[in-house]
Amino acid sequence: MLEDEVVGEAATQLFADAQEMLTWLIEDGRLQAKGVYCIWPCNRKGADDLEIYSDESRNKVIATLHHLRQQAPKADDSAPNFCLADFIAEPGKSDYLGGFAVTAGINIDDILKEYVDDDYSQIMIKALADRLAEAFAEYLHLQVRQNDWGYAKDESLDSASLISEQYQGIRPAPGYPACPEHSEKETLFQLLEATAKTQIELTESYAMLPAASVSGWYFSHPDSRYFGIGKIDKEQLADYAQRKGISIECATGLLRPLLAD
Repeated sequence: MLEDEVVGEAATQLFADAQEMLTWLIEDGRLQAKGVYCIWPCNRKGADDLEIYSDESRNKVIATLHHLRQQAPKADDSAPNFCLADFIAEPGKSDYLGGFAVTAGINIDDILKEYVDDDYSQIMIKALADRLAEAFAEYLHLQVRQNDWGYAKDESLDSASLISEQYQGIRPAPGYPACPEHSEKETLFQLLEATAKTQIELTESYAMLPAASVSGWYFSHPDSRYFGIGKIDKEQLADYAQRKGISIECATGLLRPLLAD
């Protein structure tokens, strides 16, 4: 019981410290947030790719997105092997895809310099900036669903339902389980002109700077869901390299964590 009390006291103190630091960050005013999003006409290309068009005529392709498909055997043989491309309509039907990039870490480096000898405060500031970026991404997604894209105008969910993602649509991020190939983030940033509009930069390994940043795609299909690609075989590796227009060696480097033994 004594151990539980100590843990409880530590958690209470941590929460109080976070509240105090958040209040200070708001009053200080230097930590800033910026974001950009867009919704494009889009259709599936083949089984696993998506084409994004410049306008509703759908005559000019401005980007092709390359996705992967689940291959691992499933306990339920009738369960499909998902690919994000499954949630976009084939050519000839009107469909759309969204993209976004947000950050809550602008000027964070200047703030952290003031705590160069205070590791606890540095960790707290970084953690708060990360949570603010996630909150920004969640808020923007809500606005897109209800207003700007408007495919869920009548959505009415409480906080618990929002946290458990009971809304229609998903916002998977390049590098995460449903689209685990990080270099696709480069296409997203080019489409959004994300660096010019938000100050978020991509490193050579496709990490985002500031670190308190979130980016991804918006899918609106009612059946869209999160899933993990899992392991893929050499056949899909070769197919991905061909679709993306890169060498097998380059594709192997990008997809190494996914390759089956």
